[in-house]
Amino acid sequence: MAHSLAAASSFSPPAARRRLPAQVGNVISSRSSVSFNSQRMSFMFIRSRPSQLRFKICCSAKKETVDKVCNIVKTQLALPEGTAVTGESKFSELGADSLDTVEIVMGLEEEFNITVDETSAQDIATVQDAANLIEKLVLEKAA
Repeated sequence: MAHSLAAASSFSPPAARRRLPAQVGNVISSRSSVSFNSQRMSFMFIRSRPSQLRFKICCSAKKETVDKVCNIVKTQLALPEGTAVTGESKFSELGADSLDTVEIVMGLEEEFNITVDETSAQDIATVQDAANLIEKLVLEKAA
């Protein structure tokens, strides 16, 4: 649809071009392309290309918070003394199943005096994820 509108506006007489934007508002044709009108040009068309690179912006939790989470994870999973648990450690790689993850979240709620909603709890995959969420919830609680 966007292609036909753009083509129609570029080959139509000036009077028709002036009426066209009033008849057709902003059109979002798909996820990968967007067309819209402006005052000077009848239509502009932008198409994005899929990209393999994605940027993620996040704030890392304090080292103390990560260390506390590591200790809680070790305790909840009853890991041997020499087991290394870092911020990048995934619960699944440490042998945690879904019930273990629920118990970890409950231990975190108790330790940090917070409440983690079910949706947020499902997004936790690593120790760093848990620490970031804890810091966010502690800040929200303090505000």
